[in-house]
Amino acid sequence: MEPFYEDEEHEGTLELPAEPMRINMGPSHPAMHGTIRMVLELDGETVMDLDIQPGYLHRGFEKSCERGNWTQVFPYADRLNYVSPMLCNVGFSLAVEKLAGLKVPERCTWYRMILGEISRITDHLTCNSATAMELGAFTPFLWCIKVRDWLWDVLEQETGARMTHSFGRIGGMAKEPTPHFKESVRAVLPQVDEVLLETESLLLKNRIFLDRTQGIGKLSKERALAWGVTGPVLRSTGVDYDVRKAHPYMFYDAVDFDVPVGHDGDNYDRFMVRFEEVRQSMKIIEQCLDKMPDKGPINADDPRFVLPEKLDVYNTIEATIAHFKIVMEGIKVPAGECYSFTEGGNGELGFFIVSDGSGTPYRVRCRPPCFYNLQACREMLIGDMVADIVPTFGSINMIGGECDR
Repeated sequence: MEPFYEDEEHEGTLELPAEPMRINMGPSHPAMHGTIRMVLELDGETVMDLDIQPGYLHRGFEKSCERGNWTQVFPYADRLNYVSPMLCNVGFSLAVEKLAGLKVPERCTWYRMILGEISRITDHLTCNSATAMELGAFTPFLWCIKVRDWLWDVLEQETGARMTHSFGRIGGMAKEPTPHFKESVRAVLPQVDEVLLETESLLLKNRIFLDRTQGIGKLSKERALAWGVTGPVLRSTGVDYDVRKAHPYMFYDAVDFDVPVGHDGDNYDRFMVRFEEVRQSMKIIEQCLDKMPDKGPINADDPRFVLPEKLDVYNTIEATIAHFKIVMEGIKVPAGECYSFTEGGNGELGFFIVSDGSGTPYRVRCRPPCFYNLQACREMLIGDMVADIVPTFGSINMIGGECDR
């Protein structure tokens, strides 16, 4: 049987359509990390233009925070970024403590830094391993997820939960470090380093990986700054802005570490910056472990903000009343407003909070780094191929809970 078009009289009818094609990708699509929609204008397989539409995961983070008391914000903050929730917990604690003029003990600050850097490592391992897997390298994904699980074992030992810990508290932490905390952390760090070397040895000489990442998804330094991009995406363009160095908080000015930067702002540089940051986080953790006292208070000595010991609650009327008032009415943060920002897993994580002096936040505004990084994604993708969308979108590590908040 002959093809039907051989019977056509006019050759013009045989021509395929040449105009750009519009297609939808998402909001529920295997190529999308999270629930997000892209409307693509394609010329063949080349991306001519695209419209990125977040917002399908809106969960009302800010308004939810304004309905409970200050302490009840922590479970919501956890879910801003489920891969590095401890960084969100600590970031919100620091914001409220800044407004309240509250200082935490030295041991608590070191403890927060260690847990936060462990969270940063798990965040970067997740992003890089998923990026490799999406390019066909499944083995590095398993290696990185394996060691991420060992780090989550440590976090579970300390907080009781592997992911959404809700472990931060205003004025301290929920509990003091366990007796084997330092030993557990020191045992897992060499294995993280070993997995980094194994993964790099498998990927960095692989022609497929290099062709799919080098020169793909490029973003210039000037455009990154114009979009307000921060974190590894900004540093991959060559800008050495890191909140821990530029505006030190906690004890980051007392530890020695470098800020890795890239040159081209492409997928490859984002991958390499994240792996190098894992090494710098391990360097920070080792210094913190040496400096953190083995004994001492973990919470501030201020009954206006910190719950009394349980034994005292059961045995004294003063502690019982203090416990009741903090739980039922919330801590009373002085009236005022402040903006506090830290280096989250994906960049500058900020909280602008307003207090009217009651036990409930009057206003909570979050600056999610993912939202700003996502804005720049359109420029990264225009001119690339459809197949480049997956690794490029993966390399900016968009977290829906943080982006849509």
